[in-house]
Amino acid sequence: QVQLVESGGGLVQAGGSLRLSCAASGRTFSSYAMGWFRQAPGKERETVAAISLTGASTYYADSVKGRFTISRDNAKNTVYLQMNSLKPEDTAVYYCACRPGTIGPKRYAEEYTYWGQGTQVTVSS
Repeated sequence: QVQLVESGGGLVQAGGSLRLSCAASGRTFSSYAMGWFRQAPGKERETVAAISLTGASTYYADSVKGRFTISRDNAKNTVYLQMNSLKPEDTAVYYCACRPGTIGPKRYAEEYTYWGQGTQVTVSS
């Protein structure tokens, strides 16, 4: 069992920045492919970004390319999502997820095994 705890969400004005963190339990974080997803009210969950075991490979949704950066620190069992140039349409609950034992990055939500509880990001216009 892996526990994931997100933090760093909040209210920010359009054009601002936030950095989300996701801390994972377990001793083998370096064997987890990780991803960030989001879900806005009335919309389906969508993939935001994903990262491989070592961080060498990443995937971004077209809507966030050039604005968001996913990274990981395996020594701290933490994955990050740096969000810059935020837009009102980025407003959503953001979730991190992990898939143990695979290289990644994994693009699709159904490929992930464990999920965090989510953190709210609200971007005002």
